[in-house]
Amino acid sequence: MAIKFQYNKTALNNLQKQLKMRKNALPTLQNKESALRLEVRKAKERSESLIAELEEAERKYDYLAPLWNEFEPGLVSITDIDLTTIKVAGVKCPELKSIQYEIKPFNAFIKPAWYIDGVAILKELSRLGIESEVYLEKRRILDYQRKKTTQKVNLYEKVQIPGYQEAIRKIKRYMEDEENLSKASSKIVKERHAQEEAEQELEESRND
Repeated sequence: MAIKFQYNKTALNNLQKQLKMRKNALPTLQNKESALRLEVRKAKERSESLIAELEEAERKYDYLAPLWNEFEPGLVSITDIDLTTIKVAGVKCPELKSIQYEIKPFNAFIKPAWYIDGVAILKELSRLGIESEVYLEKRRILDYQRKKTTQKVNLYEKVQIPGYQEAIRKIKRYMEDEENLSKASSKIVKERHAQEEAEQELEESRND
C-alpha cells in the first residue's frame, strides 16, 4: 500500500495512531466475520430445511391433486405478510412475524368435506414457501455483509497494517540516520575545533 508521508515526527505520530486504530479494530472485525459466516450457514440450512418441508408436504398431499379442480378459485388469499426487522451479528435482517389470510365464506354443508382441510393445507404450503423466501433474503443480506467485512479484514490485515508498519520503519530509519549524521558532524566539528586550538597553542608557544 502506497502511503504518503513526510519524514518528520508529526508524520510518525500520525502513522502510529492510524496503525494502533487498525490493530485495535482488527480483532472486532475478525469476530464479526466469524459470527456472520456462522449466521449465513444457519440461514442457508434453515431455508433448505423449509424448502425440503414444502416439497415433502406437496408429496404428502399429492393424492389430493384431482380434488383441487373442485376447489373454489380465490377461496384462500393472502392479504398481508407481516415482517419484522431483527439484528443478527449487528446486521438488520427480515423475520417473518405472521401471514394474514382472507378466506371467503362457504357453506360447509354444501361443499365437499375436505374443503376445511384444503384451506389448512393451502395455508401450510404458503407459509413454508414464504418463510423459505424470507430466509433466502436473510442469507443474501448476511452474506453480502460478510463479504464486505472479509474485504475490510483483508484490507487491514494484508494491506494497511503492513503498509503503515513499513512507513513507520522508513521514518524511524531516516530519523536515526539523520541523528547519527548530526552526531558525526558535531563530532567532526569538535575534533577540528580542538585541532585548530592545539595548532594555535603550538604556534603561540613557538612565537614565545
